[in-house]
Amino acid sequence: MAHADEREIEEPPPDEDSELEAHLQTKRMMINLGPSHPAMHGTVRMKVELEGETIVHADLEIGFLHRGFQKSCENVTWNQCLPYTDRLNYVSAIMNNLGFLKAVEKLVGLEIPERAQYIRVAASELHRMHDHLTCVGAIGLELGGFSAFLYAIEGRELIMDRVSELTGARLTTTFGRVGGLNRDLPDGWVDRVYRTLDKIHELLGEVDGLLTNNRIFVDRMRGTGVITAQDALDFGFTGPCLRANGINYDVRKASPYWVYDRMNFDVPIGENGDNYDRYLMRMEELKQSEAIVRQSLKEAPPGPIIVDDWRIALPPKAEVYGTIEGVIAHFKLVMEGVPVPPGEVYDCTEAANGELGWYLVSDGSGRPYKVHVRAPGFAILSGVPRMIEGKMLADLIPTFDTINMIGGEVEQ
Repeated sequence: MAHADEREIEEPPPDEDSELEAHLQTKRMMINLGPSHPAMHGTVRMKVELEGETIVHADLEIGFLHRGFQKSCENVTWNQCLPYTDRLNYVSAIMNNLGFLKAVEKLVGLEIPERAQYIRVAASELHRMHDHLTCVGAIGLELGGFSAFLYAIEGRELIMDRVSELTGARLTTTFGRVGGLNRDLPDGWVDRVYRTLDKIHELLGEVDGLLTNNRIFVDRMRGTGVITAQDALDFGFTGPCLRANGINYDVRKASPYWVYDRMNFDVPIGENGDNYDRYLMRMEELKQSEAIVRQSLKEAPPGPIIVDDWRIALPPKAEVYGTIEGVIAHFKLVMEGVPVPPGEVYDCTEAANGELGWYLVSDGSGRPYKVHVRAPGFAILSGVPRMIEGKMLADLIPTFDTINMIGGEVEQ
């Protein structure tokens, strides 16, 4: 006979309010995406509050990539800022280089040679294509379209080959100088660019055939990541993300610079402000950029590529090696920098993701007193919670792809 203390003790009835015993979980869940996560491009951390698979609240934290860009620029000469601008949007570095130089030249009151203007337009549009191909390829990849990604990246690599021939670097180009360019086009480069554009045209046809009317792709993109035109304006959207809302604003048309007013191109405009329209914007802009590159290279006149002023541009090597004036001018430019008159200026260009603005202050020396960049990605990223709250967690992936967030320019 078993002793009384060995009898089986009855368990208390389960607590119906216990989360472990509840039939369905009802408590909201908090998850962290990033700062190192496939869905978070760059180093962004997003705290997401979920109710089931619906995003109830999203909180973005961008401060994981601070590099001291602005203060670094204030400790070097104007031309020496270029390697820092490379690392803002490193997918279209030339556009950062040339946009910064354009602002400095406006502060100086400098008109660069016509040939340099044409080459700047061609180089900028090549890198716009580079940026858009990367974005479109990433959209396809992260939604399961690996073949489309390979076609887009093949086109991107062809452009990188041309960029490396032009600048000597594939990614961080440091191209251009105050007053023009640091080098002319290499021999045979124009013909190679034409062949590259022909090949990219074919590759875009493949991407278009794989994605644009693909039922799965369209269902994942259309109606997701929607933002109204008014909200887009309030957040400060520019570029393809703004034009996807039907707002026709492009710096190249609104305030033409260099020789964009001589180029024949259209600005694509969307209607719905969703992920699908943002994808279509970039696909069409790729075709328009191709047309601009062809025009600019065809119409570029012969002539100098930088101003003939030794206070601005380095003297020719023969003068440096053979004359005392050349030695002095070279020494002063390298050691002291370009003497920019005191004053302040804001100037902007149409970068791949929108309006890239520069606020510069000079105290009259060869170094910037203050440099501030108005990066298009910062304003667009601030609108992401508005675009994804109330939507499914899976919609976060295409939304983050189509805004094309680049950490370098967002967190300077």
